[in-house]
Amino acid sequence: MGNSRLTTRILMEMENLITKSSTRENITSRFQDLHKSILRKHYNAADVEIDYHRQRIKMDVVLNDQEYDPNTINLVVCTIPVNLFYKDLASFLRSCLLKDVKSLAFYASLLRKHTDKDISMLVL
Repeated sequence: MGNSRLTTRILMEMENLITKSSTRENITSRFQDLHKSILRKHYNAADVEIDYHRQRIKMDVVLNDQEYDPNTINLVVCTIPVNLFYKDLASFLRSCLLKDVKSLAFYASLLRKHTDKDISMLVL
């Protein structure tokens, strides 16, 4: 898994950022992008929409990873529409955090983008 202190630090910083970004007065377009990025990563979703007032998440989840290439225009990709209800956005997003190395590198890049903290992944 890699360095457990670095893993713990990245996950803790992500949880803090999620908590900060999930309050009603802090939901900016930048934080909306953060929320969508976390959901895209966790669910392998091609399209994510969050209705903060109705507490709903609508997304198209890709069924077959081999058919989907995010770098090209995908005209025929098998997806399933998903409509989720959440009670607490911060808790829901925290439950989407994964501990594998690839996900941790993704979270470190999100932290660099959305905070002033630069967490090096060289230890992993």
